[in-house]
Amino acid sequence: MDRKRINSTACVHEGAQRSHIDGSVTVPIVHSAPFSFESTRELREFMEGRSIRKQPEYGRMGNPTVAAVQTRIAALEGAEQATLFSSGMAAVTTLFLWYLKAGDRLLLTNDSYRRTRDFSYFLSKFGVELDLVEPTATAVEAAIRPETRILFTEIPSNPYLRVPDLSAVIKAAHSRGVMTVVDSTFATPVNFRPLEVGADLVTHSATKYLGGHNDLIAGVLAGRSEMVQPVADFLTTLGGICDPNTAFLLERGLKTLDLRMQRHNLNGRRIAEFLDGHPKIERVFYPGLPTHPDHATARRLLYDFGGVVTFLVRGGLEETARFVDHLRIPRLAPSLGGVEALVDHVALMSFWELSAEERRRVGVLDNLVRYAAGIEDPEDLIADLDQALAAV
Repeated sequence: MDRKRINSTACVHEGAQRSHIDGSVTVPIVHSAPFSFESTRELREFMEGRSIRKQPEYGRMGNPTVAAVQTRIAALEGAEQATLFSSGMAAVTTLFLWYLKAGDRLLLTNDSYRRTRDFSYFLSKFGVELDLVEPTATAVEAAIRPETRILFTEIPSNPYLRVPDLSAVIKAAHSRGVMTVVDSTFATPVNFRPLEVGADLVTHSATKYLGGHNDLIAGVLAGRSEMVQPVADFLTTLGGICDPNTAFLLERGLKTLDLRMQRHNLNGRRIAEFLDGHPKIERVFYPGLPTHPDHATARRLLYDFGGVVTFLVRGGLEETARFVDHLRIPRLAPSLGGVEALVDHVALMSFWELSAEERRRVGVLDNLVRYAAGIEDPEDLIADLDQALAAV
């Protein structure tokens, strides 16, 4: 398969535009809510589409800083257009609300981010029904009904890092007229570009690897303009826009994306190999390991496997908590993709309001840990894991 790998040159320069401020190397932050016109004639020309001006009259409809970053992300994803949102969930919810109506069905692979699943259940208030399915082409094809409008999946998924055979999954969906949307937050354009294998749209929580510094919250939707633009127009009504300060920070992160992903990939692989077979670890979930159920697919689709490693500590809730508490480098926090390592005791952090039985039913065991490696030296991270496991 002829696919273009995104390297550091692309991350620094792809989609970059010269600033309208002479000599500015970086995109400036434009702080303005309204944008004025010189005359009613200029206003009329703009409204009638006869003006060369691109900036809308109000910041909710568009901002120069945000627009510049959208152009860069579209270039990195190989998309015609990208739109920024206030969060990854804003991107997903706006997409669903625009494209789904009463009587439609949403097909969602079952190892998807919890809040995506939660909002999918919320859609039942509007007459949209949800079907959860295993991330395989056979399961997807069997689950499609005449009312199915969207297939939404992740690559790799959260938290078990499943890697569906997207070529086959997309083919099965498209043969039945179903739109395909891929959340590629964990992969990033460096490790995989879903549009190259036929996905209609790609989403990201830009909070994670794209931003890369644990200091912003944003979301992305990218794809063909005819599919992105209606959602972008709808966004101006819903209002979940990205602000120019966040867009500025996001562009700064994009420039080092390839460099950071090289270290994230290395750290993830080294940590997974260390944990695999460790006597205090019951099982490791990492698509770069031959023991992962989707290893062959991951090797074929992905350039590399990312910095997130999910695993089961041998023991129960208390033993797992002891291990987490003895870690010295990562912070106990629910995100990923930043330069600092983060660790998530999933049952406590994200699902504690559910009973143990309810957590088991959704695949969250009390000894489940998601470790998001930062860009620290791998030897330091492994030594820290080793001493923490010794306390279990």
